[in-house]
This record gives sequence, structure tokens and C-alpha cells, in this order.
Amino acid sequence: MTKILLSLHVLAAIVAVGPVTVAASMFPAAARRVPVAAAVGGADGAGAGDAGGVGTVRLLHRICRVYAGLGIAVPVLGFATAAAMGVLSDAWLVASITLTAVAAGLLAAFVLPRQEELLEELADGRSVERARTARLAMFTGVFNLLWATVTVLMIVRPGSTTGA
Repeated sequence: MTKILLSLHVLAAIVAVGPVTVAASMFPAAARRVPVAAAVGGADGAGAGDAGGVGTVRLLHRICRVYAGLGIAVPVLGFATAAAMGVLSDAWLVASITLTAVAAGLLAAFVLPRQEELLEELADGRSVERARTARLAMFTGVFNLLWATVTVLMIVRPGSTTGA
């Protein structure tokens, strides 16, 4: 049963967290390009270029939101796997759980709300400040770094007696 739980946990992490990290990373740059695309299109092409740019940003935000919801399966399956392996109190797992909670909090409190704000501005035809997209990129980078750290902890498992 442990192997099945571990397989499901890893698959959930790849399928749910992977798209969030990629889409969230692409969002700030895509948001910055929207006004440029509208300006380059000129008077006749501005609407079409802007709609495509806003559509891309909207899609990236939707991917982040939907897959963040699906990402709940990762810690649920992780707890089940850890319980089956008898490692719930191991330091590497406690550190991973803590970092996962921080990453989830960062996504919920800073990344998704800022994406929504920028998307609303773009949908209203307003341009976004580069500093705001830069801050969003910073929060997204920290989110991605936290997930990378959790991944390394899951593989290396400091203090593990399994030899992995």
C-alpha cells in the first residue's frame, strides 16, 4: 500500500504543482506584454492584440487557480504516505510540511490575489506598473523555490535510514 500511496503522491505533485509553478512564472511577463501588444497593433489592431494578451493572462491565472485547488491532494496523499511509512515525526518531513504550508500560504495570500488584481486592470484596458509585475514575479519565485526545496528534501531525506 505504501508504494501505491507514494506513487499517487508523486503523480499528484507533478500533475498539480507543476502547472501552477509554470503558469505562475509566465504570468508576470505575459501581463507586462499586454499593453505593448495593444500599442504595437495601432488603432485598428489594438483591440485584437489586447484581447489576445488579456486572454493569455486570464488563462494563466485560471491554470494557477484550478491546479492550486487540485494541489490539495499532494499534502493529503503525503500525510497518508508518511503515516504508512512511519516517518511522520522525522525532521526532514516536518521541514517539508512546514515549507509546503508556507508555499501554499504564499500562493493563496500573495500570488493569486495579485494575479487577480492585475487581470482586472488589464481587462479594464489599464496598463500595469512594471514594479507590480516584478513584485508578483518575486513572490512567484519564492513559491517555486519553496517547492524545489521540498522536492529535494523528499528525495534526499536527511537522516533517512533507507539509503536513498
